[in-house]
Amino acid sequence: MDKLWLIIQREFLTRVKSKSFLLSTFLTPLAFLVFFVIAGFIMSYKEGEDKKVVVSDPANLLDKVIKDESNIYYTFSDESIDNLKKQVEQGNYSGILEIPKPDSAAIRQLKVYYYSENQLGLDDQAALENQLEDRIGEYKLKAQGLDKSILENLKTNISIDPEPINASQKNESSSAAAIGAALGTIMGIIMYMSVFIYGSMVMRSVMEEKMSRIVEVMISTVKPFQLMMGKIIGVGAVGLTQFILWMILIPLISMFVTMVFGFDPQQMQSQAMTGAQSVDPDDLQMMVSKIFIEVNNMNWWLIIPSFIFYFLCGYILYSSLFAAVGSAVGDDLGESQSLTLPITIPVLLAFYIMFAAVRAPQSSMAVFGSIFPLFSPIVMPSRIVFDVPAWEIAVSMLLLLVTTIFMVWLAGRIYRVGILMYGKKASFKELRKWMFYKD
Repeated sequence: MDKLWLIIQREFLTRVKSKSFLLSTFLTPLAFLVFFVIAGFIMSYKEGEDKKVVVSDPANLLDKVIKDESNIYYTFSDESIDNLKKQVEQGNYSGILEIPKPDSAAIRQLKVYYYSENQLGLDDQAALENQLEDRIGEYKLKAQGLDKSILENLKTNISIDPEPINASQKNESSSAAAIGAALGTIMGIIMYMSVFIYGSMVMRSVMEEKMSRIVEVMISTVKPFQLMMGKIIGVGAVGLTQFILWMILIPLISMFVTMVFGFDPQQMQSQAMTGAQSVDPDDLQMMVSKIFIEVNNMNWWLIIPSFIFYFLCGYILYSSLFAAVGSAVGDDLGESQSLTLPITIPVLLAFYIMFAAVRAPQSSMAVFGSIFPLFSPIVMPSRIVFDVPAWEIAVSMLLLLVTTIFMVWLAGRIYRVGILMYGKKASFKELRKWMFYKD
């Protein structure tokens, strides 16, 4: 254990003190923040020049009322189109919006014309079309003698509220599924990225030490299995440290930017997503409070320990396989691509099954993916927020634990031979032979 601890300490301190770790740890949150700020500016960008558009509405379909949009200001005129075009050429107006007189109030389609040297952008055009549809709809109601309030009363918003069969079961609101899906997707993505990023880091570390022949010195004092496990645990501790630092740095950097520059990146991202649409503050406050209530009602005593278990087992399982591949690779780095293919395929399949499990958590594919050991580290964390039956969780954990122990043993058998094997191209047939080599 003392030797294993020394290897873990060496792997951890070597990487934590490196410039690449420090730069990636401290610059990555800042890079993400800058990215969202720039994306928010780009998505919410509006042309700086104001536009004054004159509206020609001879049939008075709009009742002299049209709302200004962002930097576009509308005014009505009874002059002819020819006179208005001359005023546009003189610079009095930026464009002309002509609304032709319809044949009857029962029109189903109306083509509106916009005259200008510079056409409207897609967002401005879509907003104008929506506004004209509403205004002309009101005109048609008046022309046919219909009361708008009666039609509004005919509309009914339907929301499905799930209810349990038995009173003893948990009663969930309609928003619980959406919140659970979001949380499950986030946990699944974290697992997916961790397996690839830190598993590949273990493989590169093994390959570097093998090619530099440092491992020959180390293997004289420690067993190959201890060296492999030390690398896996040490690199995993580095990844965990990086995650914890990101969780601390991202809120601090966001708070600093908000105080210094006077804008909130989250607000800018929200503006980019909502565009020109306005949100009722009361509705927004109610929605946020509902989200907090649903998050608070989740079984965090099950979710957090389960996520930690699947994270550790999934990381150790795949990292051991990556370590075995790293030990088998010789001077040709291209060998690693073919050898890692059987590892990456299950991870990619699990990633796609995870999205299917979020949409239908009780489907046969979701149940299979959350129990099959090579898929469960990614799929089960995305399902566990949906009240998965206890027997499924127990079977999944047991199979994953047994498979992880077996894969670590199997990787150790390959590692002990491959780490000292030079000048011979490794193949899957060779790897099978290495598993049964006697010490």
